[in-house]
Amino acid sequence: MEVLTMKELLETGVHFGHRTRKWNPKMGRYIFTERKGIHIIDLEQTVDMFKKAYFFVRDRAGEGKEVLFVGTKKQVQSTIADEAKRCGAHYVNRRWLGGTLTNFVTIKQSIKRMKDLETMVEDGSIDYMPNKEASRMRRDLAKLQRNLDGLRHMESIPSVMYVIDPDIEVNAVHEANILGIPIVSIVDTNCDPDPIDFPIPGNDDAIKATKLITSRIADAILEGREGRQEEAEEAPTATAEAKSVTEAAEASVKEGKEEQPEEVPVAKEAPTANAEAAPVAEEVTTEEQAVQSPVAEEEPPEEIPAVKEEEPEEVPVAVAVEEAGTLEDEGTKENADKK
Repeated sequence: MEVLTMKELLETGVHFGHRTRKWNPKMGRYIFTERKGIHIIDLEQTVDMFKKAYFFVRDRAGEGKEVLFVGTKKQVQSTIADEAKRCGAHYVNRRWLGGTLTNFVTIKQSIKRMKDLETMVEDGSIDYMPNKEASRMRRDLAKLQRNLDGLRHMESIPSVMYVIDPDIEVNAVHEANILGIPIVSIVDTNCDPDPIDFPIPGNDDAIKATKLITSRIADAILEGREGRQEEAEEAPTATAEAKSVTEAAEASVKEGKEEQPEEVPVAKEAPTANAEAAPVAEEVTTEEQAVQSPVAEEEPPEEIPAVKEEEPEEVPVAVAVEEAGTLEDEGTKENADKK
């Protein structure tokens, strides 16, 4: 399922830009054509770049990060407030106070004072003060609520900022760039896209166009937080299963330890059976050796004589000749002595 379709963009007029004489040359790569003195934005690039911004916001919301909506133009004030409340994000839709991010410590003090004045009004303690002081406190409270009502739950600097028309919200964009906060913004043909991390080329003046894109960004935040809640719900079940497995393993180990004493006597009787079986095995082995030993002794004598008979047959031939020669010599010597 696609997060944003070309048909929806055409129906809401996202493709209409500013007049050609008011354009910013850096937006030239996002302009499709010119018609009747008005630039037409390339919606194919808008769809692709919106997908990148959508998935980025969803992943950050899934990590538990906070998102700040900023839009102070009159036609987008209600859209910013409604969509931010729907997804649980912080918002600024009246006036961007200088240092809202870079001097957040002071802003937190102002938020605390606003909450204190609200409690005084609720419990009626402001009515016991002098009229002049009470009227001054009510004016201060109205002013604080107008500018900081969307930041009452913001405890730290947000991780993502969503801006409508960065050309007007130049102070907010500048503070976010100083702190390194990623910016997702609708960028019209008269804006500078360089300071924006995730620009979405489109019409930032039409109410329907801004509401469409802002609502989809809010949907991305809700989707990311739902995934985070599902993971949080699955974690206890996994831990419970792990505990049950460990408890079962410990129980089995305890049962094994309890059964071990019953098996000890059997292990002690085993050597007696082995001792009785040992003489029988020795007798069998001695009988087998006695049976096999004669066979082993009868075989070598048959081979040894054959080797010994062959050697004497060859050696006596030379020896006999020598002995015959010696005998003849001795005989001739004896005959000569007798003569």
